[in-house]
Amino acid sequence: MTRTIISSATKEIIIGFEAPFCVIGERINPTGRKLLAEEMAHGDYSRVQSDAVAQIDAGATMLDINAGIPLADEPKILADSIKLIQSFTDIPLSIDSSIVEALEAGLSVYQGKPLVNSVTGEEERLEVVLPLVKKYGAAVVAISNDETGISEDPNERYKVAKKIVERAADYGIKREDVIVDPLIMPVGAINLAGRSALDLITRLRTELEVNTTCGASNISFGLPNRHGMNAAFLSMAAGAGMTSAIMNPLHPEEMTAILGADVMNGVDPECRKWIKKFREPIIPGAEGRQRRATRRRSGS
Repeated sequence: MTRTIISSATKEIIIGFEAPFCVIGERINPTGRKLLAEEMAHGDYSRVQSDAVAQIDAGATMLDINAGIPLADEPKILADSIKLIQSFTDIPLSIDSSIVEALEAGLSVYQGKPLVNSVTGEEERLEVVLPLVKKYGAAVVAISNDETGISEDPNERYKVAKKIVERAADYGIKREDVIVDPLIMPVGAINLAGRSALDLITRLRTELEVNTTCGASNISFGLPNRHGMNAAFLSMAAGAGMTSAIMNPLHPEEMTAILGADVMNGVDPECRKWIKKFREPIIPGAEGRQRRATRRRSGS
């Protein structure tokens, strides 16, 4: 089966159909976070560090690092953030930028094999990003849109994904190093978006044989109780074959859904992670009291 290997200098993870679901923490992203953007622009990375630690403690498998700040030196900020995070943790990273110069700055300082987020099916984008991915031996997220935009037709999004996988192969990038983002539409706006997404994920797994990811919160945009909706989608998507998601690991509902999906998919042997997370702690002396109470009830 398809196995995508991502690594830091000392730690390797596997994204794949027979591996636990990969949680890619999304919090280190200044988009919509005014205070974080201001701090990063002025060279203050204290919040970057605290956000990284919080996500790792919450169970993130990887971290996505984005430094998209208008009028700021994005290549420098992205490279500085990567160097900082790699100085205190061995968790692998996803380097996230729409600016090619920033991607290369991040790749040039990264220790290990990162994930590049991302490349689309647009010819201009393919021609500049794929050579970088090959040069630095990275893996890449392939987003299923091209010059025509984002199609609501899942068949068209499949065609774009297939095109990117084939173009990556032309550059010597293996199929397992391409993780497809099928683009999840908001189910509140398009009622069948969830069903279409699940069918497309299954098709990407069985026909194209690639790993998949997504921005998990897109499914619930505009709806109340977004965390509950995200959790429902994540567990069903994992069942359909999705192997990773870019998401906020600080939300317990979503993380519980993923832990449960790992159990149901048979990638949490003997339910060890589930039990470790949710087993009630043993109170000192409680075991003996329980045995005595059991004997009294049985009359022995």
